[in-house]
Amino acid sequence: MSFSLGLTGSIGMGKSTTATLFAEQGCAVWDADAAVHRLYDVGGAAVEPLAAAFPDAVVSGAVDRGRLRQVIVGDATALPRIEAIVHPLVAADRATFRKTADRPVLVFDIPLLFETGGDTEMDAVACVWIDAETQRQRVLDRGTMTVEQFEQILQKQMPIADKKARSDYLIETDTPEHAREQVREILRDIERQMQNA
Repeated sequence: MSFSLGLTGSIGMGKSTTATLFAEQGCAVWDADAAVHRLYDVGGAAVEPLAAAFPDAVVSGAVDRGRLRQVIVGDATALPRIEAIVHPLVAADRATFRKTADRPVLVFDIPLLFETGGDTEMDAVACVWIDAETQRQRVLDRGTMTVEQFEQILQKQMPIADKKARSDYLIETDTPEHAREQVREILRDIERQMQNA
């Protein structure tokens, strides 16, 4: 019997780094973003249905995310149609991981966990967080998006205060050492729960 832990947070809060910390402690980690990349890559399950619906979005046998974004900007009906194709495929990928992973604790790294209702499939949820100023600085320091793009992403995500309020565990990512200690404490607590189950 394994324990399913949802891992969420907002952009730039250190979720991917924290997922790595769980992996270092022996957890099996499923990454929603990585699953989408697999589905969009050559031979991925999303390529054919997306090519049928949006031929301009597929280049050399793979989904081009930049072109897909252009489709979404130019067509108000595109996003729900894309989600209707991709979400069931992501759910199937997650179900396969759940069946085949052989660790006591399974961590599901899902940015939009609450927004998509994925929290209902979890035994508990851990929310990664940092103050707003540090979050903004981290994202902009990457050099991959503008302030406007960052603000747009924030608008689509549930406010971090709401995510924290709905979570069972909080992980402040102010320093790597502090984050690592919080991860260990969460795993100790889960171990106690599993022993008492």
